[in-house]
Amino acid sequence: MSKSVYSIEKAMKYLLISFFPLFLQHVVKAGEIRDLLQKKATPEQVRSALLQKQQWIKYPNYTDRAGWDMLTGEFKEELIKEGENNLKYEWRVVKASEYLEYERSGSRVAMEAPFTSNANALAQLVLAELAEGKGRFTEQIVNGLWQFCEMSSWVLSAHLGIQKSRRSLPDHSEVIIDLTSGDIGSFVSWTHHFLNQEFDRINPVISARLRHEVRKRILDPYMERSDYWWQALNAGPNTMVNNWNPWCNFNVLTCFLLMEDDPTKQAAGVHKTMVSVDKFINYTKSDGACEEGPSYWGHAAAKMYDYLQLLSDATGGKISIFEAPLIRNMGEYICRSYVGNGWVVNFADASAKGGGDPGVIHRYGTAVGSDEMQSFASFLLKSRAGKYEVASGRDIFRALENLRGFTDLKQTTPVYPNARFSWYPETQFCYIRNNAGFFLAALGGHNAESHNHNDVGTFSLYLNNTPLFIDVGVGTYTRQTFSSERYSIWTMQSDYHNLPKINGQRQLFGSQYRSTNMIFDSSANKLSLDISAAYTKGTADSWRRTFVLEPNGGLTLNDEFRIDTLKAVNIMYFMTWAQPDISVPGQISFEKDGTRAKLVYNKTIFDAATEAIRLDDKRLSNVWGSEIYRITLTARKMQRTGSYTFKVVKN
Repeated sequence: MSKSVYSIEKAMKYLLISFFPLFLQHVVKAGEIRDLLQKKATPEQVRSALLQKQQWIKYPNYTDRAGWDMLTGEFKEELIKEGENNLKYEWRVVKASEYLEYERSGSRVAMEAPFTSNANALAQLVLAELAEGKGRFTEQIVNGLWQFCEMSSWVLSAHLGIQKSRRSLPDHSEVIIDLTSGDIGSFVSWTHHFLNQEFDRINPVISARLRHEVRKRILDPYMERSDYWWQALNAGPNTMVNNWNPWCNFNVLTCFLLMEDDPTKQAAGVHKTMVSVDKFINYTKSDGACEEGPSYWGHAAAKMYDYLQLLSDATGGKISIFEAPLIRNMGEYICRSYVGNGWVVNFADASAKGGGDPGVIHRYGTAVGSDEMQSFASFLLKSRAGKYEVASGRDIFRALENLRGFTDLKQTTPVYPNARFSWYPETQFCYIRNNAGFFLAALGGHNAESHNHNDVGTFSLYLNNTPLFIDVGVGTYTRQTFSSERYSIWTMQSDYHNLPKINGQRQLFGSQYRSTNMIFDSSANKLSLDISAAYTKGTADSWRRTFVLEPNGGLTLNDEFRIDTLKAVNIMYFMTWAQPDISVPGQISFEKDGTRAKLVYNKTIFDAATEAIRLDDKRLSNVWGSEIYRITLTARKMQRTGSYTFKVVKN
């Protein structure tokens, strides 16, 4: 066997186990069978509720220039200029070798870079033409649309592993619907809606081809298949359902509403999406937290909102569940996860920087009647010096909605979210603020959550909105990230979170590895949980971790443990943004951006060491800079029982 053939076959061994099926095989706590959408309407009721001939659309027709001037408002010239930058754009061919690079080297970027570049250019051209209305961008739009129509697939190379072939080159014999194929289908549908008459003036084949491609790639396969994993239609009550579900279903719903002329087929397609989205809503715990973190909220709960808003619009408000407390809880989570100065609580694969799209947060808040969300959205807009991102890549629906809702957003009074605590008892997130400027975020849960890290019991700590003890996040996605090799990546391991290595063992992946007996006392700012079950059986009989955030002081962390069979000394790890100074035994000092603090520990129990971790990955360095640090406190002796106490105070 040649070396090249062997390398590909070796790569395919890992490609066969894609990230999502890997997680789906693990059992998690059953969701509540709410079926909120299905209880609103039967298939027959859906058909009678749907407004025909697209009467539900809130945007002006292409030829309504006064309407578009009003909609685009102060952003008109900006949108036109962005389109002008793409008038001479050279459409890029996504080569077969760029698809194959995913299984050869693990790179997703090789295929995604030209694909995304084309999509973004096309989106800017369409918005520019809608804003200007002179036909100046139309032919270049047709060029871009034709480029996409000629592609074998709109699916990313990283997602093609769910084909029966298990390879990263599109198989012409099987149609897959993923996030991006749905995005392009939705985009094409909206573009056809606005510009089909302009296309017909050039050549009627253009509009006909667009309709053909959406039917072939989205409408027909969605109705013919119920085994796309993200549909969750064949999944049991214990199966994880993540952001793919509302995201993909939103796109499919858009295509049915805009491109399906048969009322019976349209109603059937819409109802099937309702059944599928119910699976996501059922999976979500009633506390409403997004286990994937704030940066995924925009693709999870917020994309569910887009879906629900579109469904409500298309049925004249007859099918709406915005009154459900769960839907409101899912929205308000994004406000509670905001720390300050652009920092957010970032467990799992989420980034530590962000806050969300003010436009979608405000609209969501309006729909569910949440003043908290609306005022937070206004605060985000103000904190960004009023800079408002209208466009959202290839998501033309959000761009149009951002334009439509801008005036209301701008007129809302901004309020900084400063709840004293936020407690999510089912998802097991806990956030606490105090009067001294500290913000604590701690995590329980289990180690098979969506975008999971092995991190049960970890925490992040901020002082004056500056991260002190951090959750690093995740690097640039590769094949390794979503495969059986995931936990060979250092950012996924418990040794690179604010956690102990107990008796020589780190935490393991699986829903059985979890916290137990998690208790929050809001009056005492006290959270405690047992994390021993997050480690392999026999590691420790118990490991009770307790956080106390003093109302006007710092953090006390106490770990009380009992170990039956001793194998190795315990090691405590702490991840920091600032460079630690361990020159004084018993305390570790650090300073970042003028914020000074120290970690106090028992110098008779631990030996301290630090190491710098170089960040060569841009996804990490864009957040943290060139390096972060890990503090290692190694116990000098093994103990069957004992407790460790650490204090973090201002320095």
